[in-house]
Amino acid sequence: MKKILGWILLFLLVFWIGTDPAGAADVARSIGQGIADIFTNIGTFFVELTND
Repeated sequence: MKKILGWILLFLLVFWIGTDPAGAADVARSIGQGIADIFTNIGTFFVELTND
């Protein structure tokens, strides 16, 4: 069952990218920026910990 759902999700992802590449790129860019912000904030947290 999991394998079938995985294939369906993969197919829908490829279909979405094929039918709306600009929208898919915007979502991917937003996710990437969000991940980069998380790591930047973690780095800032540790820098502030050492600046006593």
